Amino acid sequence: MRQMVSKRVSSEEEQLSDYELVFIISPEIAEEELSATIDRVSRFITERGGVISDVELLSKRRLAYPVKHFEEGSYILTRFKSKPTQNKELEVNLKISEDVLRHLLIKLS
Repeated sequence: MRQMVSKRVSSEEEQLSDYELVFIISPEIAEEELSATIDRVSRFITERGGVISDVELLSKRRLAYPVKHFEEGSYILTRFKSKPTQNKELEVNLKISEDVLRHLLIKLS
């Protein structure tokens, strides 16, 4: 008779969901400030129990339409795990940031 071995996942890990966050940063900020803004967003996620798996600086691209009078912006893609309750606070933080022009947070299935 075979015995089934199952991996037990802690209740905290069980509650984490996968997300992708794409945000566009103003083209006016310097390279150092761009890195600081990305670090600030990453730190915001990790300080609240999130786990970041990947952060990619995609490129500076032309926007489809002007956003806050800008024609282009730097696109950043972040993949992470987080509790669903933390996302509202993250989105509010991104909205009030002067450097972030737009953002899109997607829950992966």
